[in-house]
Amino acid sequence: MAVAADLVIRGGTVIDGTGAPGVTADVAIGDGVIHEIGEDLKGRRELDATGCVVAPGFIDIHTHYDAQVFWDPALRPSSFHGTTTVVAGNCGFTIAPTRSEHHEAIVRTLENVEDMDAGTLTAGIVWDFETHPEYMALVRRRGTVLNFACYAGHSSLRLYVMGDAAYQRAATPEEIEQMCRLVVEAIEAGAAGFSTSFAYTHRGMDGLPVPSRFAAREEVEALFLAAGSTGKGVVLATAGEQCTYADMYELQPRIGRPFTYPLFALADGRHRPQLELHEKGLAQGVDVWPQVTPRPLTMQFTMESPFSLNVSSVFGELMDKGREARVAAYRDAAWRARATADLEQQPMKPRWETCEISESTRFPELEGRRVDVVAAERGCQPLDVICEVALADDLTTRFRIYIANDDPANVGFLLTHDHVALGLSDAGAHVGQLCDAPIPTDLLGNWVRGRSVMSLEQAVRKLSGEPADMFGFARRGYLRQGYWADVCVFDPATVAPGPLRRLRDFPADGERLTAEEPVGIRHVLVNGTPIRCDEQQLDVLGQRPGTQPEMV
Repeated sequence: MAVAADLVIRGGTVIDGTGAPGVTADVAIGDGVIHEIGEDLKGRRELDATGCVVAPGFIDIHTHYDAQVFWDPALRPSSFHGTTTVVAGNCGFTIAPTRSEHHEAIVRTLENVEDMDAGTLTAGIVWDFETHPEYMALVRRRGTVLNFACYAGHSSLRLYVMGDAAYQRAATPEEIEQMCRLVVEAIEAGAAGFSTSFAYTHRGMDGLPVPSRFAAREEVEALFLAAGSTGKGVVLATAGEQCTYADMYELQPRIGRPFTYPLFALADGRHRPQLELHEKGLAQGVDVWPQVTPRPLTMQFTMESPFSLNVSSVFGELMDKGREARVAAYRDAAWRARATADLEQQPMKPRWETCEISESTRFPELEGRRVDVVAAERGCQPLDVICEVALADDLTTRFRIYIANDDPANVGFLLTHDHVALGLSDAGAHVGQLCDAPIPTDLLGNWVRGRSVMSLEQAVRKLSGEPADMFGFARRGYLRQGYWADVCVFDPATVAPGPLRRLRDFPADGERLTAEEPVGIRHVLVNGTPIRCDEQQLDVLGQRPGTQPEMV
C-alpha cells in the first residue's frame, strides 16, 4: 500500500518546464521534493489547482537583494509573484568580500549606482562576514523564504584587494592574481558565477566610475578565465569599453561558461546591432544569453536624487555635493543650459516626450502632463520645467520617465528571439523609483494571455527550466520526480501583476515601491513548504524554507 505524501496539488494542468504540452495530473510532495506526478494521488493535505496551471517555481536571475536579504528574508515583492529562486549580486555590485574600513564605500556605491537608501543600508546590513563564502554562510544561517544565490562581484573584489585604489587605477599582476583566487573560492563555495559592469552609466561613490570600470583588459580576461576554471556558474557583464558586446561572443568559447548581458529594446533601434551579433554567435555555437524583460524600463525620480539624469557628467558633478549645492545649481539658468546640452550628447539621453510630472504639491494641475509640452508653453527647455517645479516643491516633486523597452513590437520580438534569457527585474534596487519584480505575472498576463506572443508552455520554460539549465541549478526548474518541490500554481485566465503602491517600511524609515497584490497566483511552494495558499501570502518567517541552490 502506497504511503500518502505530505501534500498533493490536485487537479491542475502540469506544465513541467521543458516546453512540452501541459497534462492534467496531481503532484505529490514529501520531504521537500516531488514524490510523484500522476492521477488520483493521495496526500495528508491537499491544495486545489482546478482550472490552474501547476508550474515549476520561477527563477529571477537578475536581482540586487544582497542587502535586503538581511532585513527582509521574504524578499518582497518577488515572493508574491511565483518566484522561488533569486540570483543576487548582479553587475558586480555585491557586498562581499569586504573589510570593515570599506563598509561605507560599499554603501555609497550602492546608493549611487543602484539608488539604494544609504540610511536603510547602514541600519539594515549585518556585517558579520568578510569573505564571500562567509557572507553566504551567514545568509544560510539566518534563513530566507526563497532560494538565494549570489554572484561573486567585481567591484567588491577590487575594493577588498586594492582598497581606495580600486576607485583610481588598474590592478597590478599580484592584485589580479589575488582577485582570481577569491573568484574561484567564491564559486567553489556556491557563488552563482562572476558578475561585472563596464557601463558608462554606472557611477559609484562621489559620482566616480564604479571600481570595475577602472579595470584593464588583462584583469577582465583573467577574472573571466578564473570563473571558467571552476566549471560552474555564469558570467554576467554589462558591456562597455573594457568588454564590448563583440568581446563576449569572442571570449565565451575560451571561458567555457555561459555569458549573459542586459539588452533592452531601444526606441531608435540601437539594440539591433546586438541582435545581429547574437545571431552570428548562435550560428557559431557561442553560448551567450542576452537578458530581456517584458516590462518597460520606467523610473520615478525626484530632483533630490535624480538617478535617471546622472548619466550626464554635469549632474555627476553634484553626486558628492550636499543639498545646498544641488539647489543652487538648479536655480542657475547657466547650469541648466550646460546640463541640457550635456544630456543631449549622452547615448542614453532623456526622451523628454516620455517624461511627465507624477506628483506635485504646489502644482497639482500639472500632474500627468508631459514636461516637453509644459516647456513649449513656457518657451523654455524641459529641464528648466523640471528644476523650477522641483524647487517650488522643495525637491519633492515626482517625475516619471520611460528609459527604454516601451515599444511593444520591439519588446515582443526580443522576448521570442532564440537563446535570450528572461531577466532584468533589478528587484532589490531602485526601490524608490521602480518595481519590476512582477516579471512573471507580467509575462503570463500581458504577453501570453494579452498579446499571445508565446505559448504558456514556452513562457513557463523561460521562467523556470531555461534559467535552471543556464546556471546549472541541481534538481530545480522542472516538475520531475525527485526534484525539489519549488512550485507555482496560477490561473492563466486571470494572472496579472496587480497594482503598485508606495510604502515606508524599510530600516531607517526607508521608502519603496512594491507590488504585493498580484492576481491569479493561487499557491506557491518553496522546497515543499507553502508560502502562498489560495492567493494569500503566508507568514513562514519561522520556517524560512529557502536555501542556497546547488550548482552542477
